[in-house]
Amino acid sequence: MSFPNTLFACALGLATLSSASPLLASETVQGTPLPLTYEQFEAAVPHIDLETCPAALPQTESFCRASIHHEEIHVFAFSLEGESPMIGFASYSAEGLEPLLN
Repeated sequence: MSFPNTLFACALGLATLSSASPLLASETVQGTPLPLTYEQFEAAVPHIDLETCPAALPQTESFCRASIHHEEIHVFAFSLEGESPMIGFASYSAEGLEPLLN
C-alpha cells in the first residue's frame, strides 16, 4: 500500500472510530492513571509505523507510530522495554496533506 493510501486508510479508520461513543478508560475506579501499552494502542488506534521518531520524541530504545485525526498528525512514542508503554506524544499540523490523500 502506498504512503498516501496508507494515510487515507488511517484517516478513514479514525473518522469511523471518532463517531463511536467515547470510552473513558484512562483511570481505574480508584482514580489511578493506567499506562497505555503498545498492545492496547495497536488494537485500538488506526496508525502507520514510522521508520524514525521525530526529534521532539525519545530517540533511543523507542519506536513511533502516527495517526491522523482532524487536521493533525499525532505521533506516539513507545519504549522497547517491558510491555512497551507509551513514553512520548507530539502533535503536528496536517496542513498540506489533502492533495496526497486525493
